[in-house]
Amino acid sequence: MARKNANGLKPDKANLPHKICQTCGRPFFWRKKWKREWDKVKVCSDRCRAKKGGHGTP
Repeated sequence: MARKNANGLKPDKANLPHKICQTCGRPFFWRKKWKREWDKVKVCSDRCRAKKGGHGTP
């Protein structure tokens, strides 16, 4: 079941900020848990953080 906001509507993910992962090069979108540190987030996942390499295929 899809999550709904206070108005009873599904959130519009198209309006969320996004970045490109420095490790895998894929786009990733803002998450609530990154709310306070969005400027510091550079990678999309724990897997990419562990790699800490250059660009390329995952």
